[in-house]
Amino acid sequence: MKPALKLFFYLVVISAIAANLAAPATASGSETLTIGIPHSEAFTYANMMRNSFDMALEHINKAGGIRGQPLKLVYADDQGKPKRGEEAIVELVKKNAAIMLVGAYHSSNTIHMARMAEKLDRPFLVTTAADDRITQRKWKNVYRLNPPAQGYTGGLEDFLLNTIKPKSMAIVYENSPYGTSGAMRMMWFCRGNDIDLRTIEPYHKERLRADYFKRISARLKDNPPDVIYMVSYLKDGAMLVKNIRAAKISSVLAGGAGGFTSQKFIGAAGTSANNLLTATLWTPQLKYPGTKAYYDRYVDRHGTPPDYHGAEAYSALLVAADVLKRADTCSPQSIRVALDETDLMTPFGPVKFKSYEKFERQNSLPTQVLQIIDGKFECVWPREHATANYMAPPE
Repeated sequence: MKPALKLFFYLVVISAIAANLAAPATASGSETLTIGIPHSEAFTYANMMRNSFDMALEHINKAGGIRGQPLKLVYADDQGKPKRGEEAIVELVKKNAAIMLVGAYHSSNTIHMARMAEKLDRPFLVTTAADDRITQRKWKNVYRLNPPAQGYTGGLEDFLLNTIKPKSMAIVYENSPYGTSGAMRMMWFCRGNDIDLRTIEPYHKERLRADYFKRISARLKDNPPDVIYMVSYLKDGAMLVKNIRAAKISSVLAGGAGGFTSQKFIGAAGTSANNLLTATLWTPQLKYPGTKAYYDRYVDRHGTPPDYHGAEAYSALLVAADVLKRADTCSPQSIRVALDETDLMTPFGPVKFKSYEKFERQNSLPTQVLQIIDGKFECVWPREHATANYMAPPE
């Protein structure tokens, strides 16, 4: 072989090897396709979400997997911490050869995980983290199934205007990206509808003690508003509501989803939870195909009812499977094209990624309002999905 031809041959081989090393694994035959799940094991909804991911995986593989190839999930605990979250993404992509990422719960570190996914050029479907910024950073690999924080309260805002018609409000919120985004949205709502903001009370989760919330409740009692709106996770939400009730404040209590939608919240808050309203992203009363089947199957298998966190996880994996079935290859580019073309009905609702306002690759869904009546969640808004009439709190 002539030297020039030999050199050309070597360059072609080396280029092919380099390209193969850089590309994600592409399965063939019966080889398993891997999806990486960054997962916060220590958080309240971790078990519900993992149970739902696993139920969806079972359904997908029983139906033939991805064009005959089995789907596999690999979990990595992000611990709710930015540095560990970045490490979890690296571990899923480089060690476990995940061709796609699905998951993320805690907003404060999902930003960091999304940035790492973008750096590693791996498509990332966020299921639960709500910080508005996640889909506002022009990251081509980052898509989101759930509404951003500013969209959580659309249904609650409609309900307040049509039913409660408040003249005044107080806002109490956890001083985190999720809590701050939700509080800011409600502040703008009050300003746009001439609702007097009596007080704005941020609190630090690290200071969760009964006496801390007693001081907040005392300030609310000094000038009680028509509505007290809270953006909290489960433990602090229950503690906050119990302290407000103990202070005998007659305001309507409303939560911005988060910790207020779980059956565990009712258990933790006890009778103090009665009559509380909460925004929610999902309820089993919705008429979407598969909603009731998912709910019944979850209750039958795990003995407790799932809320929107579970429905998000279950539906996100169905979306991922649909994407992989339609993608020409397992390359990031092909997966992104399939994500862009997604138009799928799931138990969580319709999924279609689009751009609006400052958001990109963001799904958009209407939200609902639940009220806790006699220790049970009932849907009170919108009316077409209502299972009970709204009950005003006793005077």
